[in-house]
Amino acid sequence: MSEHLDFSLSLHRHLAPAAGRPFCWSPYSVASALGLLTAAAGGGTRQEIADALRVDPEDRGGLLELLGGAAELGGDQPVLAVANTLWAHEDLLVTESFLRELKDWPGNAVRNAPFRREPEQARELINSDVAETTRGLIPELLQPGTVDPETVAALVNALYLKVSWQESFDDKATAPRAFHAPEGDRDVPTMHVTRRFGYAATDGWQVVSLPAAGGVEAVVLLPDGDLSTAEAALDGERLESLLSATSSQRVELFLPKFDVRGDAELQRSLGELGVHSVFTPGADFSPLTDRPLRISTMVHQSVLRVDENGLEGAAATAAMMRLTAIVREEEPIRVEVDRPFLFLVRHRTTGALYFLARVVDPA
Repeated sequence: MSEHLDFSLSLHRHLAPAAGRPFCWSPYSVASALGLLTAAAGGGTRQEIADALRVDPEDRGGLLELLGGAAELGGDQPVLAVANTLWAHEDLLVTESFLRELKDWPGNAVRNAPFRREPEQARELINSDVAETTRGLIPELLQPGTVDPETVAALVNALYLKVSWQESFDDKATAPRAFHAPEGDRDVPTMHVTRRFGYAATDGWQVVSLPAAGGVEAVVLLPDGDLSTAEAALDGERLESLLSATSSQRVELFLPKFDVRGDAELQRSLGELGVHSVFTPGADFSPLTDRPLRISTMVHQSVLRVDENGLEGAAATAAMMRLTAIVREEEPIRVEVDRPFLFLVRHRTTGALYFLARVVDPA
């Protein structure tokens, strides 16, 4: 799990906008897309992606175990959908070895799209499939111009999660309370409950874990001081320590309802993690096909909503590929989430992060 946390925070540091602005993304979705690219790549290209993911390029079993385990939730209540799809132009010959490996990934599928003849139709097909998986929360992952006649393939991950709290908040207890946003104080709808939660106060943070159905939990990470300073100092080892420090305690929790979103092109941020060759004519995708390919663009969208009943989130990541020129009852602990904070949603058993959000001004 520590490797996954380190990857997540490292990319978050480069992906998120400047401090003070809200943002949300899905480490699960991006790691899934990069994992598929690792399987599709060879040589130095594979090594770069694997290094960014903190995995062994020749042994991705740990990553598959993490992502596959998090794709299986207990009980009937949670709604979880995961799709990992290779979209290919009908004339692109895909190797049998890649198709066999793809079958190990949750929600795997291979589909054709008329990239070269009807690029706009191909874009609409992919967007429609992502919208279906994400229950309409991400209706247009690929913007106009993302697909052109040189596009021949796309590796796409889509994720949808809707889950209730193990015990819901009483909506009658929700009331406006002041939230100290970067642009000034404002009243926001704030949920209120006194209950036993996992809680820790350590290393400059208060941590509250909120159990949800099916083995999902949400975690509030509230810094003692300014979020921008605390977030910059947070690394995988420290986050793992915070997550493991909680114990059951009676907490009086004030938590704002929120809806936070993120939209990003990943090339620059991945470059900061050492992933370069996939975007160049020197990319090696020979394990996928004998045609010379490179990634023309890699995009990501995410949305996360939290209210009295639970949480709902969706994310999608797409790597567009084109041909390359040949080349006991105690007093409750009061936690008032009234200033910017981090919020993550994870699979409790594997530790996979479904979502990582910075909330600075709850809507």
